[in-house]
Amino acid sequence: MNESKSSPLYAAIDLGSNSFHMLIVRELSGCVQTIAKVKRKVRLAEGLDKNNQLDQAAMVRGWQCLSLFSEQLRDIPEQQIKIVATAALRKAVNAQVFLTQAEKILANKINIISGETEAKIIYRGVAHTSGGHGKRLVIDIGGASTELVIGEQSETRLLNSLDMGCVTWLKRYFSDSLSEDNFAQAIEAAKAVIEPVLSDYRRLGWKSALGASGTIQAVLEIITAQGLDERITYPKLKAIQQQVIACGKLETLNIEGLNEERKPVFASGLAILIALFESLQIEGLTLAGGALREGLVYGLLSQQETSSVRARTAESFIKRHHIDVQQAERVAHCAITLCQQVTPRLSDRALSLLKWAAMFHEVGLNIEFKKAPEHAAYIIDHSDLPGFTSAQKHFVSSLMLNQRGQWQAQLLSQQHALEKPEALILTRMLRIAIIVCMRRTEGSVPNINLLQNENDWQLCFPPTWSEQHPLRAAELELEAKVQSEVGYPLRVIEALC
Repeated sequence: MNESKSSPLYAAIDLGSNSFHMLIVRELSGCVQTIAKVKRKVRLAEGLDKNNQLDQAAMVRGWQCLSLFSEQLRDIPEQQIKIVATAALRKAVNAQVFLTQAEKILANKINIISGETEAKIIYRGVAHTSGGHGKRLVIDIGGASTELVIGEQSETRLLNSLDMGCVTWLKRYFSDSLSEDNFAQAIEAAKAVIEPVLSDYRRLGWKSALGASGTIQAVLEIITAQGLDERITYPKLKAIQQQVIACGKLETLNIEGLNEERKPVFASGLAILIALFESLQIEGLTLAGGALREGLVYGLLSQQETSSVRARTAESFIKRHHIDVQQAERVAHCAITLCQQVTPRLSDRALSLLKWAAMFHEVGLNIEFKKAPEHAAYIIDHSDLPGFTSAQKHFVSSLMLNQRGQWQAQLLSQQHALEKPEALILTRMLRIAIIVCMRRTEGSVPNINLLQNENDWQLCFPPTWSEQHPLRAAELELEAKVQSEVGYPLRVIEALC
């Protein structure tokens, strides 16, 4: 193994009860760049018998997977590699048999971590990769355990590792049928596991909820494939449950948006998630940007600031693509100031996405001007942006495409980050702000009042503004025509508003 301490590469391997994961990153100029992500379904927990003996077949599946991973570790210094094992190997009475051979294969030490440590590392991964403020509830449904954490910024406030997972619940409740009765038994059993710690979570409370597991990723893929927004809610989960029940058996499970690889443990994971929603009275859940393996990597790295994941991502992105920061901030301030005059009030989530869309809107100029919106959309869609969900990235990408020229209405119906009324307002505002700020100089942006009658808008500028600024006035008149022609009336007037 190359022991060079100058290597910028770091590796994290998570020997989970359902899947084994490997993450390779490079630390570069204060940001983290993902080099490789490898995942294999090993289903180690399937090999546990009633006495918690891990069978030979499960061990062999694990060793074969680690033989694939080992090649990638050869050129990474040992001190920059972290390998952990979780619930299945915590339970296995013969875990050492598996570990002895696994450590020979990887030429590295493997640590079996406690449920509490696992929960702490999961929260670190979420804190480093997901935006948000205030107390957060984090859920990770693994193969043999489920971690529940409440934290704020980078600190955990309450954590538990619960003895239930999508592989163990599969063996107990869904091996023969996907019936309504089996679901009811699985959900009630999960609620019984949650009950002893329930009062602690209700008492502490949280502002937002995030999920960091394959089950939650699968639910997100289903609801977006079926035309719904990315927020996971109880009615959506119950609707998916009915679709699963209608399939009857695992062999015939076929739901729009459900990946083939996720099918075997989806029903069991869904039952646990429904139980969590019911017990904790969760209003809505979004997918986190990372979990255990990201937490392991960030524990190895020198970068420890987690107060604003999106701000750190934006700073790196803007620097990498040579974006004019002053102009981007000017457009963002103009757009947000106008949005703050809209009724009903826009959500904080919408205003945050508008800010970052404005900050990124000129990224395509780094390639060329004529098709800059298309280039910007492509770059956003295909960049690793910690702190932004895939649906949020796609929405920002759609704003990039719609920032000037012909109005592209279909983009508003193809995104799942916001409800359409908010998405519409953000699209209109960004287009307007870009024109208002086209002088690119300090002090050139006037005070504008927005007069609104639902989607019928008037932009009220100071008297004689159009005479002093004829180019921007002409561009705004053209924009007013574009928006009005697609059913969103816009007029530009001058008055003492």
